[in-house]
Amino acid sequence: MRASRGEVWLVDLGYVGKVRPALVLSVEPLDTDRALVTLILHTTSPRGTRFEVHLRISFLKSGAFGAQNPITIAVAKLIRKLGVLRADELAQVEDAVRTWLGL
Repeated sequence: MRASRGEVWLVDLGYVGKVRPALVLSVEPLDTDRALVTLILHTTSPRGTRFEVHLRISFLKSGAFGAQNPITIAVAKLIRKLGVLRADELAQVEDAVRTWLGL
């Protein structure tokens, strides 16, 4: 399974984390020994922080991408691709992550 930067996938985060949409932020790995992907989770219960990115996406319920909690998981946890963000939408999430990390 291949997941590319800017795609939104339905992800199985286990019993506690639920199944939820997440944005692929990492690039495709050059090292095939470690099939990992870094994600920014989407929530339908935003808290109103400046690190949440609210986007109107046709294939997602109303909510936000939370830049404060990037996670890296095995590609095997990806269930199915939901869609792809436009370049300007991806840039907004990238900006929020950079701000959160002080980059």
